[in-house]
Amino acid sequence: MTKLKSIIGDNYFQGYAYSYPHKSSYRPFENPLPLKDVWAQENKAQLFLYVHIPFCEMRCGFCNLFTIANPKASHESPFIQSLERQIIATKTALGKANFNRLAIGGGTPTFLSLPDLERLFYLMNTVMEADTIAIPSSVEMSPKTASAEKLALLKEKGTTRASIGVQSFLLEETKALGRPQKTVEVQQALQVIKDSGIPEMNIDLIYGMAGQTLQSWQYSLEQSVAFQPEEIFLYPLYVRPLTGLGSKEKAWNDHRLNLYRFGRDFLLSKGYEQVTMRIFRNTKAAQMPTPPYNSPEDGMVGLGVGARSYTKTLHYSSEYAVGRKGVKNIIHDYNEKTSQDFQKVLYGTRLSLEEQKRRYVIKSILEGSYLDFKGYHNFFGTAALDDLPELNELYDLNLATKEEPKLQLNQAGLELSDVIGPWLYSERVNAMMQDFELV
Repeated sequence: MTKLKSIIGDNYFQGYAYSYPHKSSYRPFENPLPLKDVWAQENKAQLFLYVHIPFCEMRCGFCNLFTIANPKASHESPFIQSLERQIIATKTALGKANFNRLAIGGGTPTFLSLPDLERLFYLMNTVMEADTIAIPSSVEMSPKTASAEKLALLKEKGTTRASIGVQSFLLEETKALGRPQKTVEVQQALQVIKDSGIPEMNIDLIYGMAGQTLQSWQYSLEQSVAFQPEEIFLYPLYVRPLTGLGSKEKAWNDHRLNLYRFGRDFLLSKGYEQVTMRIFRNTKAAQMPTPPYNSPEDGMVGLGVGARSYTKTLHYSSEYAVGRKGVKNIIHDYNEKTSQDFQKVLYGTRLSLEEQKRRYVIKSILEGSYLDFKGYHNFFGTAALDDLPELNELYDLNLATKEEPKLQLNQAGLELSDVIGPWLYSERVNAMMQDFELV
């Protein structure tokens, strides 16, 4: 295992470990796996339900998510019909299951028409039997698609969190990101969300784009705080292959670390607490009662092309692409799938016991508040520091508090999250990711 100290250097931004193993480590299975068998031995008492909508009104220059901008009707309408077939097949395979969380992401879910959104919630409630009124549910949106009519529908269907991608309140900066948007449209969308009655609003901001200064970054932070959102996410810009920014090959003055520290300190001074490197929560926000869900331990059912599903030992999804042609081809294949096709799992990765343990640790310390040693032991029957002794280096480098019974990153550790995550990847996963051919 490479020493963490040797890879920190001056680069604090080596990779965002939002999921483990990364999707680029997935491959086609040699033989199709029956969906019913995949879930047969799983604990389905408290699952996460995720629905992926692969459409947007524009493709942002930094985006490497599975989405396509302004799809033709020949893609969008068949997608909804195919999604319904997948929902029915998935519920049949799952049998009795209980969902304690719902997220609808993408893409931009609110790109869908009002009737399609209504149909989607009908299927979630009646077919999947996920009571969207009773469980926490989050929906992603963009300023152009956050209409009062759609927000009213989301509120009616029980949505508890509206997450909107703003990125910047300055036109020059959003142009630099490849997604020009008028500030007045952003402000109107934020007000629509506030007026909708949806309990929580999250604002996404990005730092590190060309031309951004500490002063312009402060302006976007101030504009965000003025709406008193329950959460603000601060994302460092990553310029990735096959994205709009990745194809420009311009020299880049990387000052993300200074911008991150400034943004963190600013939000802390304005009554926000830091949860992870990216998540800041308003200390005045009400804590709503929620049914139990433990991300490192509980499974996730993904619906829609581009969605991932997680069981304890198997992760699966559709194939992955970023380029428009690759995405279009995968959506086309999804739209052609029959009910029988959706009963088979074709693409993903098996998790060895080592990968299960690494995933538990990565999700606990980077997405949650801390690694609970007792919870880890109860789940695996072993001690986390025995299984991953490299974690002791977090203590040696003063990046984590040594307080039983947990391991929690301190402020210095949180700002190194995008180094610590990739550092904890296994050799196998790193090799699979490097061998992946992105299209």
